[in-house]
Amino acid sequence: MPVRPATEEAIAAAAQALAKGDLVAFPTETVYGLGANALDAHAVARVFAAKERPRFNPLIVHVANLEAAETYGVFDATAHKLAEAFWPGPLSLVLPLRPGCGIADLVTAGLGTIALRVPNHTVAQALLADAKLPLAAPSANRSGRISPTSASHVEAELGGMPAMILDGGPCKHGLESTVAGVAGGEPILLRLGSVPREAIEAVLGHAIASAEEDAAISSPGQLERHYAPETPLRLGATDLRPGEALLAFGPNAPQGASASINLSPAGNLEEAAAQLFAALRELDAAGASRIAVMPIPAHELGEAINDRLQRAAKAR
Repeated sequence: MPVRPATEEAIAAAAQALAKGDLVAFPTETVYGLGANALDAHAVARVFAAKERPRFNPLIVHVANLEAAETYGVFDATAHKLAEAFWPGPLSLVLPLRPGCGIADLVTAGLGTIALRVPNHTVAQALLADAKLPLAAPSANRSGRISPTSASHVEAELGGMPAMILDGGPCKHGLESTVAGVAGGEPILLRLGSVPREAIEAVLGHAIASAEEDAAISSPGQLERHYAPETPLRLGATDLRPGEALLAFGPNAPQGASASINLSPAGNLEEAAAQLFAALRELDAAGASRIAVMPIPAHELGEAINDRLQRAAKAR
């Protein structure tokens, strides 16, 4: 079995595996990532193959700190302001790619930009320190499927494809990083995530626009159908229909579902975000004909939760 507790010894072995071009799954504060040496085109190709990921969909590169990030991306004053406010943490910045930096073309999907993040997780930081490499690391699941928030989720999705799965326990936030484009002109919100829009706007001092739905893909998480269970979803449900499982939110959930999970009986959006992907995965295995999803407020983290649910509910 490739799952190993994230001890110092296991992290050191994982760093050696990455240096050889192998894949390693590791925890971050958002979701588990499937990591490869971002400087090694062959290793990055293995990520795309393991995930069955379209090659036009770029990857986020994880680095240890802002200094390391500046090796690969070009920061302007706005990018520095956001990095200083949110790093280490669940914000990824899409920046102009620094010429000659050595990042494999597959990582950026051949674009002139790169997505960079400094994770706020002790295991991720220890792995980056041992490996001394930038790690291209999308979520450790098959493309389009539910993102993993535990080592067991990764193993269920990818089996033995990673050389190792470092088990660092459940992820704190449970939603992927927010992605902001800062590649010239006004910053733009490319993907909703664990940093709410309101927090970014407070740092910028003004509103931030979202990318148009039909805009060219320049960031992970922009595919129309994504984060999806096999079982269809019915959003905005206030009642239960025959054969449905229930993804509930708040204190007034309908009763009588054959399978039911309440993301937060108290109506707490942070709790709901942390539980979302694990709950979808569990209900997907319940054998229901459909998953009824109760309404979730669309402010703060609720905006990102609703984004994930809407993409998951898109017709096949």
